[in-house]
Amino acid sequence: MKKALISIVFPMIFLLAGCFAGDPVKDDLLNYANKEMKQAVKLEAAAVSAYEGISGANFKDDQTMYDALTKEVIPNYKKLIREINSVSIKTDEVKAIHEIFIKGADIQFKALEKVKQAIEDQDSALIEEANDMLADAEKLLLDYKNKLYKLAKEHDVKIEK
Repeated sequence: MKKALISIVFPMIFLLAGCFAGDPVKDDLLNYANKEMKQAVKLEAAAVSAYEGISGANFKDDQTMYDALTKEVIPNYKKLIREINSVSIKTDEVKAIHEIFIKGADIQFKALEKVKQAIEDQDSALIEEANDMLADAEKLLLDYKNKLYKLAKEHDVKIEK
C-alpha cells in the first residue's frame, strides 16, 4: 500500500512543483526590459535626440553637425553598444529579440560614423549611404520594438516606460 501511495504522491508533487515554477521567459523578459535595458534605452534616446537636433529640418551647417556627432552622438552610441553587449539574458526568446536590437544599433552607429566621415571628406555619396543605413537601422529597431511588445503581451509582462 505504501508503494502504491508513494508512486502516486511523488509524481503529483513534481507536477505541482512544475506548475509553480513560473514562466522563465516572463521572468527573463521582466528583468531584460525593466532592468537590463534601462540604461541602454536612455543612451539610445539621448543619441537619437541629439542627432535629430542637428539633422533634417534642424540642420544648420556642417561644423555644428560634426561637433555634435563627435562630442555627443557618437560617444553616446559607443556607450550604448558596450551596454547592450553586456546585457544578461537567459532565454532564447529574449536573446532572439535582443539580437535584432544589437544589429539595428550597430548599423545606426556605423551610419553615424559614416556621416562624420562624409563631413570630413565633403562626400555627398557617403551621406546617401549613411541615410540608407539609418533607414535600415530604423526598420530593425521598429521590428525589435514590435517583437518585444508582442512577447511581453504573450507572457503578460508590463514593460515600464
